[in-house]
Parts: sequence; structure tokens; C-alpha cells
Amino acid sequence: MYLIPRTHRPLIMGRRGAVGANHPLATQAGLDILRAGGNAIDAAVAISLAYGVVEPMMSGLGGDGFYNVFLAEGAKKLVFNGTGPAPAAATAERFAKGIEIKGPLSVSVPGKLAGIGAMHADHGSLPWAQLVQHAIGYARDGYAVTHRHHDITHTCQALLAADPDSTRVFLGTDMANAELGALVVQPALARSLEMIAAEGWETFYRGTLARQLARGMASRGVMVTEADLAACQAEAGVPISITYRGFEVTQTPPNSTGFVMLEMLKIIERFDFAKLSDAERIHVMVEAKKRAFADRERFGTDPRFGEIPLARILSDAHADAQAASISMTQASTVDLDVPMAAGDTTYFCVVDAQGNCVSGIQSLNSGYGSGVTAGDTGILLNNRMAYWHLAPGHANRLVPGKRVRHTMNAPMVFKDGKLWAALGTPGADNQVQVNTQVLTAMIDLGADPQTALESPRWTSSQAGQGANWPHEGDGALSIEADFGPDTLADLAGRGHVVKQLGHLGGPCAMQAIRVLDNGVRQAGSDPRRDGWAGAY
Repeated sequence: MYLIPRTHRPLIMGRRGAVGANHPLATQAGLDILRAGGNAIDAAVAISLAYGVVEPMMSGLGGDGFYNVFLAEGAKKLVFNGTGPAPAAATAERFAKGIEIKGPLSVSVPGKLAGIGAMHADHGSLPWAQLVQHAIGYARDGYAVTHRHHDITHTCQALLAADPDSTRVFLGTDMANAELGALVVQPALARSLEMIAAEGWETFYRGTLARQLARGMASRGVMVTEADLAACQAEAGVPISITYRGFEVTQTPPNSTGFVMLEMLKIIERFDFAKLSDAERIHVMVEAKKRAFADRERFGTDPRFGEIPLARILSDAHADAQAASISMTQASTVDLDVPMAAGDTTYFCVVDAQGNCVSGIQSLNSGYGSGVTAGDTGILLNNRMAYWHLAPGHANRLVPGKRVRHTMNAPMVFKDGKLWAALGTPGADNQVQVNTQVLTAMIDLGADPQTALESPRWTSSQAGQGANWPHEGDGALSIEADFGPDTLADLAGRGHVVKQLGHLGGPCAMQAIRVLDNGVRQAGSDPRRDGWAGAY
């Protein structure tokens, strides 16, 4: 069977609130805010800020985020886009020999704080300063290094060693700060967070902290200026959506590539999953993914800079044509070098007692982002410039002031107009693939969130697919051995280049919350990384 009969972790359930997050301290921050009378938006802000301290390799003040929001009163669906644009000095001509993927020239304008700040300003209930306190405490007093933190820090040792402030905080002397159980203390970041608590989030973009941040970036050779920070604004909008087997699935709109997951689901819907074998289901999903990723290359962009024909991409007619092109016996090669018309991220979800929900995702891009800390602010900066394309005519070609195409996406699911689930994962190009696997397990196979999250996984890579420059891909189907030898042999027989792995890490840190008709919130968290679910 595709679904494992039991889980390593219990399914967490509660009636009043639930949180799924990639770090236990972030989960605790969210639950504390809910118990203090905050709503899901308040809890999301606390989780987001806590993440930036305890998962510095994944997300932080120097990164970006998308926040898919459901407000139970009035059944309002909103999205807050907290992704920053390319700096004014960043032109395709400047990078004619290739994009810098690490270091000072890889830094783009950070948008995350603008996103959660705008979300809270519009729909928060508790005072802003209260929501920053967990993050301040974790930065000031320290947090203990987990197994995952240890592994990523050792992998990124050379990157961090190139910056004196990053070295001091995350490596210490002889890697002392990177060992399991070591306390990572970030006093400079704590002071920046205290300023954000006292002066509000706007200080990061147009205040005292903005000036300090700009000086710190300039001292490291970063292109982002005080004027770039001042020009950064979050964008509030509405999600995009489809129906899948009677469920409404909403997603973060472009410049997110959430539409790719929706297209995958539309194609998959043409097949009766309940009657297919494990190998057949995987084959269909992989083939749907290949076709949806081709549309990503054609159309994925900042909608302010190019047309994205979502109505056609997500139409029944397009899904019919895509599904009809899939052979059930032979894997296809779908070229991503089409005419133009690993990433480290962190995800969380939270549902409060009133039924409000936030499905949130944020990132520095790669592990520890650029590796650059902005002087005495303690703020680690992203390397989001690595996502740009340079070819003339490409939908995602670098332009100053343009938002890059993001792999980040934050789905939410509704049934008969009621919130049914929120789920998501880090993992760059693998995000939409893993989200699709978990959602179809829950809808088509009846899995509870924890069972769906612990089920075996796969990820597909096409030539030229890679999100980071250079845009590479090995053409393989990387798959966990837990599927069993018969399924792996079947897939190889269909022409898939099977790469058998142990448990996937980066693209498998799912969190999910399912809301039952009786109001019970079921929360699941992926055991492959440091995540933890909580409910009460």
C-alpha cells in the first residue's frame, strides 16, 4: 500500500487551536500566543519571527515570505506577499557572466517583515510588541542546536566562515557553536528585534533600523541600499484556486509558483487514483509534474512585468490535453528549454479557536542564505538573487524592481465552503511535488495528516529545472526506498531513471492541519526534520 499502517509520531488533536511548525520553539511560540487570546494572525507573526532566530539557516528578517490567510468571519480569503524585489543596481548586464549564488552580490531586498507586518496591521488582535517577545528571548538567551541545525551548519561552514559576524554567532571557536546541544546566542539580533518591537516593523524599511541595516549591508558590499528598503512594500491580494474532486484548493498567486501545484492537481484529477497501484499513482504524478513545470518556465514571473494566462493554464481543456498526453506505460521527457511567452525554506500553519487560519512559508533561499550578516544588526541576509534567469525573453529574467519567481507556495483546502486543511513544506522545486503527494494521500486515500506526512516520498528533477543558478537538473526520480522493491522496479520499467534514497530531508519537512466537521483540529508534523505539531 502507498499509505503506511502506523506512524512514528502520534496524531496531535485539539478543539481550540493547532500549530504545525518546523521547530518546537516556534510551535511553542504560536501556542502561547493562541492561549493568550491571540488569533491565528497573531500566532503566525510570533512563529515567523521565532523561526528567524531558531532556524537561521532557513528564514529570518533578511528573507521573504508568503502568507495565505483565511478569516472565518465572512469567509474571507487573502494572501500577503512579503517578497522583496531585485535591488535598483541589479541588472542582467551586471551579471552577464552569471549570477552570484552566495555572498554579498546574491542578496535581494528582504520582504518578509513587510508581509507579516501588513498582515498584522490589517487583521491582528494583540499588540505588535507582544508578538516579538518570544523571538527576542530566543535571541537574547539562546537556543539549543538540534541535529538538523548541526548538520546544515557543518555543511555551510565555509560559507559562514567568510563573514566575521556569521562566524562569531554560528561557528564560534572551533565550531563550538555548531555542536549538538550548544547554545546559540544572538545579542545583536536581539537588539534589532527589540527595536522592531518598540518602533514597529516599519523601522526595518523606513526608520532607525533601516539606516543601521543599510550601513551594515554597504560595509559588506551588498547591493541593497536604504532607498531599496524604503521602496519595499508588501502586497495584499487574493489566492488563486481550483476544485479538485469537490475540494477547493487555494494557493499563493504569482510571483509564487503555487499555480504549478494547482495545474498538477487538475491533470491528476483525470485519473482514478483509488483504482491505481502505488507505481501507477507515482507515474501519473511525475508525468503531471513534468508538464506543469514546462508551463512554469513559460509563464512564471512577477505579474507586474509579464502576462500569466492562469485561466488557460488551470482550465479543464488544458488539463484534458495534458492528461491525454500521458502514457501509462512510458515515462516522457518534457523539454524545459521552451519558447518564452535546493533550497532551504520553512513552513508553518496555524488554526485558532474561531477557525481563522494562516498557511505561511518563508525563506532565505539556500542554507544560511548569502552567509552575510548585515554588520551590527545581527540580521542574516538572503541569497534570493540566485533564482533569476538571464536569457533575454525568459519570463523570469532579472529586472531591477521586479520580484523573482518563487518556488515558495502555501496551500489551503476547503470543503463545502469550510476550512478543511492547511499544509506545506520547504524544498525549493520539490515543494509543489511533495504538497501534491500529501494532499492526494489525504483526499484520495483518506489518510490523516500524520499518516500522510510519514508516507514515502519522491521528487522529480528535469534537465534545466533547478531554481538556483545555474539551472541544472539530473533527470532522475529520487525516491525513498520505503516504497519497496516491487514499486521501484515497476517505475524503472516504465522508463523512469530511479534514484533510490533513504529518507529525504530538505523537501520533506511537511506540516499539516486538518479540521474535522466536529471542529477537532488534527495536526501532523514530518519526523524527517525538526518539526513539531501542537494543539489544545
